[in-house]
Formats: sequence, structure tokens, C-alpha cells
Amino acid sequence: MQLPPKVTERAFARLAEIGASAQGQALRVAVEGGGCSGFQYEIELDQPKDDDLVLEGSGEKVVVDSISLPFLSDAVIDFSEELIGARFVIENPNATSSCGCGTSFSM
Repeated sequence: MQLPPKVTERAFARLAEIGASAQGQALRVAVEGGGCSGFQYEIELDQPKDDDLVLEGSGEKVVVDSISLPFLSDAVIDFSEELIGARFVIENPNATSSCGCGTSFSM
């Protein structure tokens, strides 16, 4: 059984800071072939589409397309701020290995 991904309050708060919903946009999280481990995450601001799963919180939206959804089952979408930078991160229990870049993984 596929469980939808979860989005942390920290990720929704960051989207509110950058004013995504005020611009009519959502954070799109997608999985594409490629990267050094076989798959890679594509994270960008985009318009929601009709077949997207929409996750809402704090007036903001995170969207996942139907093709990427199985790869992100039960994943956690978060926002991380560290000395080396700030970025949205995916904690994916389906990934068997990942690359040091944090955007590439294998299943």
C-alpha cells in the first residue's frame, strides 16, 4: 500500500517565507531518471496541475505528479538550513542508496 509523502511544518514555513502561494505557485517535487545513482529529485516552484497530489499546510502547497508518487511513498519533504546552505530535502524510505549530493538515489 502506498502512503502519501509528508511535508514538515518547516518546509511549509519556508514556502510561506518566499511567498509561493501569493504567486499562485506550489513546491513541485518530482522524480526523474538520471543522476549518479539512477534517479534524481527535481524540486522547483510550479503551477499545480490537474493530476497532481496536492499536500497543503499553512496556506502553502506541495505537489507531486502521479508518475513520481510511487517513488515518494511515505517520504518526508523537509527544509534544512546548515552552514553550507539551505535547501529542501527528501527523506525517502524507498531509496536503497543515495549520493552525497542529496538529490540522486537508487531503489
